[in-house]
This record gives sequence, structure tokens and C-alpha cells, in this order.
Amino acid sequence: MTFDRSIKIAPSILAADFANFGAECAAVEAQGADWVHVDVMDGHFVPNITFGPATCKAIRPHIKGVMDVHLMIAPVDSYIDAFADAGADVITAHIEAGPHIHRTLQAIRGAGAKAGVALNPGTPAESIQHLLDLTDLVCVMTVNPGFGGQKFIDMGAKIKTLRAMIGDRPIHIEIDGGVDPMTAPIVASAGADVLVAGSAVFKGGSVDNPAPYGENIKAIREAAQGVYV
Repeated sequence: MTFDRSIKIAPSILAADFANFGAECAAVEAQGADWVHVDVMDGHFVPNITFGPATCKAIRPHIKGVMDVHLMIAPVDSYIDAFADAGADVITAHIEAGPHIHRTLQAIRGAGAKAGVALNPGTPAESIQHLLDLTDLVCVMTVNPGFGGQKFIDMGAKIKTLRAMIGDRPIHIEIDGGVDPMTAPIVASAGADVLVAGSAVFKGGSVDNPAPYGENIKAIREAAQGVYV
């Protein structure tokens, strides 16, 4: 993974066909996805259960680019090696998920992955000020985590604060929740560069008819790039 601040679209497979994950991952990449985002939920930290390391390992051969694994689980540390071994390029943990996020980020990097830290809507940007030198990505939740398809919560002010805090450090700002062509300009203009989109990418298409994926990705990218310089 080489760092740059260009707009990257990361479709969330939470909105894909669960019976056809491998083909879905290949389809969205072929249609222009930059990263593939995997939302891991445990039914404890968030009110939903999705998938674990075995699923990540199974889809890894179908993903040519970045596999971006977002752990909405608690505890986190005991699962880091399993997700790294499954091929995660980026592993993101929530600052709210445990008392020792510094140790968690060290462990993610120690396992050979890029380290991400996620912030729920109610968590201030300043909470990660002393973690930036251990962080490769900050994920700003623009919904309360747990389910796809929720309404976007405007976190533009938080994103701007984070962008100023990050300065020239090679840290991505990722947005997760309610991203579509209407909301992409809000987050891009504030300083985000990785946009996670689930239903907004996968709506209207399928593995057998993937062209809508490409159209949806293009619409989000162009909306974001219209304001991102």
C-alpha cells in the first residue's frame, strides 16, 4: 500500500450478496473500486453479527487490491493475528472497544497490517490526538455502527479537526456510513479521502449485471472529486 490522498471508494461487502462474496469482490474491483471494505460485527459491541477471519481468508484470493477490515468487536486484541493471517491489509479497531487502544494499534502494526482507529459519532476527534504516530487510518463513523443503510450523520466539523491534527502525516481519513453522491462532497471537502459505501454501490446491480456497480462508484467519486483538490 502506497500512501496518497486521492479519493478512494471502498465498497462495503455488508451490502453484497452474502452467498456470492468472492464474485462480488471481484466484480466491484473490476468496476472501479479502490479498496474492499469488510465490516466485522460481533453482536456485542454492535447490535449485529456478520462474519469473521474465515470469511476474510476465503475472499482474500478474490481481492487484487486493499482488503480493509473494520472490526466492530470487543475485545479486539485477541483477534488481530487471525485477521492479519487472513490477509487484511488494514485492520481498524474502535477507540471505544477497549481501554488500551495504544496497545491495540501496536499489535496491529506488529502483525504486519496498517493500523486504523475508528470513532463513533459521539466520540470527539481529540480523543486520538496522542495516537496519531501509531495510526495509518482514522475511520470517522457517520452512522452509529451496527447496520447498513442508515441515515448519514454530518461529521464535517470533526473531519476538519482531524485533518488539521494529522497535518502532513501519512494518515488516511476514512468515512463509513451513509456515503452516497449527495453526502460525498460534504466529507471530501472536509478532508476525507477513503469513502466507504455499501448500499450506494451495490444497489441496482449483481454479479451477473455488475455495470450498475461501476456507475454508482463513478457517481460517488465524481461527486467527491468535484470539491476535493
